[in-house]
Amino acid sequence: MTVKAYAALLRGINVGGSRKVPMAQLRTLLDGLGLGDVRTHLQSGNAVFTCEAGDENTLAALIGAAIERHFGFTVDVLVRDGAYLKGVVDACPFPAATLEGKQLHVTYLSEPVDASRFDAIDAAAFLPEEFRLGDRALYLYAPDGLGRSKLGAALARPALFRGVTATSRNWNTVTKLVELTQEQDRG
Repeated sequence: MTVKAYAALLRGINVGGSRKVPMAQLRTLLDGLGLGDVRTHLQSGNAVFTCEAGDENTLAALIGAAIERHFGFTVDVLVRDGAYLKGVVDACPFPAATLEGKQLHVTYLSEPVDASRFDAIDAAAFLPEEFRLGDRALYLYAPDGLGRSKLGAALARPALFRGVTATSRNWNTVTKLVELTQEQDRG
C-alpha cells in the first residue's frame, strides 16, 4: 500500500486559555496511533504525518477520538492529504504571491458547500474584502488582516456552516502545510 503525507487541522484549540492541546502531547498521541513522521506546526492545531493511504474522514475520526480520550474534550478534526492542500494553493483565486500572509485566509470545510449559503451576504458592501468558494475551501481576502475584517466576521456566523466543520488558516500556514506534506511525501 502507498504511504502518503497528510495534515490534521484541529479546530478551536489553544485559544483563550481553554481546550489546551500541547503540541508535544499531540505528537506523542498521533505517534501512538501508528502514524509516522509526525510533526506539528505552530500551537494552533496543525499536524503533519504519514500513513498508508486511507480515507481522510476515517483518519479525522480516529484522531478526534484519541484527543477526546486523552484530553477529555471534543475537537473537530479535518484531515487532508498533501495533494489536496497543494491543489488549494494552486486554485487560489487571489494574487497570493503579491499579498502578505495575514491578508489571505483559507477556511477548510469538511464537505463542499453550495454557494447559495452565502446569498444573504452583500459582497459589494465589504469591498475591498472578498471571498470565493473552492473545493471544500473558502478563500478570504482581507487587506487589513482577519482581526479587522468585517467580511470575516460576517462569514464566521455559525448558520453559514451549519452541519459542516470549518477551520481557518492564514496563507502562511496554508503554504507551510503544503511544504511540510511535500517534504513528507519525498521522505
